[in-house]
Amino acid sequence: MKVLLSGNEAIARGAFEANCAVACAYPGTPSTEILETIGKSYPEISSAWTANEKTALETAYGAAMAGGRALACMKHVGLNVAADPLFTAAYNGVKKGFVIVTADDPSMHSSQNEQDNRRYGVFAKIPVLEPANSQEAKDFTKLAFQISEAFDIPVIIRLTTLISHTKTVVEINDPIREETKFEFDFADGKFMSLPYLARIHHKQLEEKIKKIREYNNTSELNKLEMKDTRLGIVTSALTYNYVKEAFPEASILKLGMVFPIPVKLIEDFRSKVEKMYVIEELEPVIEEQIKFFNIKVDAGKDKVPIYFELSVDILNEIFHNKKQKTYEVPELPSRPPVLCPGCPHRGVYFSLNKSKSYVNGDIGCYTLGFMPPLNAMHTCICMGASITNANGFEMIKQRANDDTKVVATIGDSTFIHSGITGLIDAVYNKLNTTVIILDNDITAMTGHQPNPVTGIKINGEKTTRLDLEKVCKAVGVKEVDRINPYDLKETKEVLNKHLNLKEPSVIISSAPCALLPTGVKNPPYYIDQDACTKCKACLKIGCPAIFYDGEKVYIDRFLCTGCSLCAQVCPFNAIKQEDSNDK
Repeated sequence: MKVLLSGNEAIARGAFEANCAVACAYPGTPSTEILETIGKSYPEISSAWTANEKTALETAYGAAMAGGRALACMKHVGLNVAADPLFTAAYNGVKKGFVIVTADDPSMHSSQNEQDNRRYGVFAKIPVLEPANSQEAKDFTKLAFQISEAFDIPVIIRLTTLISHTKTVVEINDPIREETKFEFDFADGKFMSLPYLARIHHKQLEEKIKKIREYNNTSELNKLEMKDTRLGIVTSALTYNYVKEAFPEASILKLGMVFPIPVKLIEDFRSKVEKMYVIEELEPVIEEQIKFFNIKVDAGKDKVPIYFELSVDILNEIFHNKKQKTYEVPELPSRPPVLCPGCPHRGVYFSLNKSKSYVNGDIGCYTLGFMPPLNAMHTCICMGASITNANGFEMIKQRANDDTKVVATIGDSTFIHSGITGLIDAVYNKLNTTVIILDNDITAMTGHQPNPVTGIKINGEKTTRLDLEKVCKAVGVKEVDRINPYDLKETKEVLNKHLNLKEPSVIISSAPCALLPTGVKNPPYYIDQDACTKCKACLKIGCPAIFYDGEKVYIDRFLCTGCSLCAQVCPFNAIKQEDSNDK
């Protein structure tokens, strides 16, 4: 049967067909839908959102040690978090198939960088498979489990944003029916990483890579298309589709396993063509390996850009001197990213702006506190770094005997992901770090996935709800206050209190995401034009429901959630709430 699936959905289907037993992930665009699909569509797979990507990889690897095929999924920067166990897993090998999916983000559609995680395969010496469409995403997932077991090694599947989110036709098959049994063998220290054993494992890993390279020479993962022999192109993944269109007459060798490369296959291909190009998106991962084996490359990264997504137009401009197509697009109004109407973070950032504090931010939709008119964030590095960055600020403040106010803001899910350790550091090192946990009762930025604070598992089952206040006090924070971020007076008072403390402290801003059913849903507000002086104070909260047409300020009642922030900042009481009975 043929169905239309995105690359992420196809990975989930492939895991199901391959009799995967356990799947773990931390949500992160563009990888999120893999585990969401497994959780919703394939209950046969034990799936779980975990605290971060490291715990996802370690949990899945534990399952693969214990006798079940396992999958760990994450976006590209998540593999940075999981790199520690990744490298050791390569040394130790597996009991059952273990597959790691990394979804890279060329052109940074929703990420802070566009790193090429094929490099992790080369660095850790783990095979890397790259599908070019959803059918291959499904098929390669099944093959990845087989390769993992055949060579006793984890396998990486590398997606990119367009592969993850583009839907193409997929032929689906019946799943393998095989009972999963707990089968752990000590196997003479196979899964122990003591130095004397690691030295043995490293030698074994190098031999595995040699065998996998030989396997790759005849693997069904690769695809050879011989046409005009004046030009041959080695490529992979989505770029293959662009190459086909930009070079319709060229011979093409499409690699499905990009590390380790099939050296003999490439040497044979090179002998049949007059010139050979290597065209790949981002880093020269394939090209460098080819050159390492002294195979001549006539064009590669000397012509193809090393950054951003490729396209047919880009290749035509580079190689055929054809200018990129231009399309007439009607002029559209500017739509800078903003916090949603009724967002509980808005009141916190409005108050932080007024406090004149330096704000160390973090990764989440609350990062938009940086945008005007709130202008209330000054750093944002990676998941969990807000607290540790603030700790660094505090250490310099102590040395300089400076009383500048410094705050760290972090979401509930991000705090669990990697913020707790920074808070422990603040307490341990006696740093006067003020932390604001923005608890909106969900992992919002990636599409409303549950987390330990929500008390709900991936399948909707209720579980123990993590108490953030108790966690903070357990690590030694004495001053922990919970605020309603829609109450600006309370927010200001509590913030001022904490900014003047001489010890680490935590404020928990507690209100559900406005997009949740439990989010703020009050009668909308309107502006009494007779009372309005057009001072525009209400515009300073940055709510998209409020707009100024050049003459008057209005509130869009269809966007307004009735959060009341605008009414609280209006100095002339010109903003009033509709009667709940009004139609």
